[in-house]
Amino acid sequence: MPRARRVLVVGIDGVRLDTLARVPTPHLDTVADSGFLAPVTVAESTPTMSGPCWATVVTGVRVTKHAVWSNDFSGHRLGVFPDFATRLARQDGRRTYVAAAWEPLVTVADGGPMFRRPTRLTHHAPAADTPQAWEDADEATVRDAVAVLTHEDPKASFVYLGAPDETAHHLGCGTAYEESIASADRRLGRLLTALRERRTYEDEAWTVLVVTDHGHRDEGGHGGTSEAERTAWLACAGPDITAGAVPVRPVRHEDVAAQVYAALDRTPDSHWTLDGTAVATLPQAVLLDMDGTLVDTEPLWLDATRQVSAAHGHTLTDEEGAGVLGRTCADTAAHLATLCPRPVSGRALESALEDTFLAAVEAGVELRPGARALLERLADGNIPAALVSASPRRVVDAVLKTLGGEVFRTTLADGETEHSKPHPDPYLEAAARLHLPPAACLVVEDSPTGIAAAEAAGCRVVAVPSAIPIDAAPGRRVLGGLTALLHTWGP
Repeated sequence: MPRARRVLVVGIDGVRLDTLARVPTPHLDTVADSGFLAPVTVAESTPTMSGPCWATVVTGVRVTKHAVWSNDFSGHRLGVFPDFATRLARQDGRRTYVAAAWEPLVTVADGGPMFRRPTRLTHHAPAADTPQAWEDADEATVRDAVAVLTHEDPKASFVYLGAPDETAHHLGCGTAYEESIASADRRLGRLLTALRERRTYEDEAWTVLVVTDHGHRDEGGHGGTSEAERTAWLACAGPDITAGAVPVRPVRHEDVAAQVYAALDRTPDSHWTLDGTAVATLPQAVLLDMDGTLVDTEPLWLDATRQVSAAHGHTLTDEEGAGVLGRTCADTAAHLATLCPRPVSGRALESALEDTFLAAVEAGVELRPGARALLERLADGNIPAALVSASPRRVVDAVLKTLGGEVFRTTLADGETEHSKPHPDPYLEAAARLHLPPAACLVVEDSPTGIAAAEAAGCRVVAVPSAIPIDAAPGRRVLGGLTALLHTWGP
């Protein structure tokens, strides 16, 4: 049963990117290490104030559309370009949740609310305009959010923490500011713990985004055009993102809402005219299946299996043929031994399968569309590539004469790990040889057998089906081919 997709966005107001290098933020680091942390430059047309920046974050459109030009939202167009929590609740009937202390986000104060109609809302206004009052308000906000995230079931949530920004305004970007950021990180940790403590957590696939709206001048304050004020950041982790991934283009505030929709498998309507798009990323390494993925050898393998089966008195059905795709010679031989009417040893069948398949491969193989371009893109980008095949070493070496073995940092064939696909061993070994955790590796596969091996290893998967349809799932994208994968990475 596919896992249910959920999204949590945590907005921490006014956190300078350079300050994160000095302040211990282990919980934010966990999100970043599991996905990415990228700088965001506030657009030149956007005032570096909370209202315009947060409106861009939560609506997915720029300031010229949502028309929030300052911290007074009067004259806004949020009814036309609503926040993601409202859009998901009103148009899709999905439960959404927002928790915030800053009044214009959730009340009618100063032309608000920015969040128009989420399903559920909690609000604790600060008792005074002081750093401590804002810390208390954030604490109350997180207390309520933890209860909702633990015991209720919002599909998309936004939790706002405002104390770091207010501390900078009052005291500048010194020790107190850094301590407030550390406190915000601890609150983020409590929110992440709330997700893990959900009764249904193992059946869910959570995407977590942590984002700030703007920076600050050293003395505190923002609204200008300095680099310190205009530099924000986004951290994102989820089932569709490899650990340590690198965005293929600069990340923008308007991409956050688009990322929320993508994480929920919600295709934005063209009438929404979003300015943002989901953030495409490059993995730290790519582990590639061979047969049916890079080379069009699946028909050769199927034909070899039919020949060997027929030679031993059995006509392979289409259903039986589909079951051998992605399987090793040994697995297929063991299966054929149960189908053939005359007794025959698995060893003899395995040898016949390997010899027949090898002869066909040596006669010539065709590359799958986009294979050469993909390998060149990986080489040009210095992204390590590994070949992970269920075929025997003799067959792999024959195909490498066409592919070019120099493009791979390492290659694995059947029999070179204790267990072959669909067990995770080949992909675990490939990741280990590249000195990377499996979660940092993207696997490209065409068969259910290979996908099962990759997912059991903990890798993210791009499926490019060749003979058998494959469904999308958290951690698995299904594309029409290798060319489509290249397209997601951009030019």
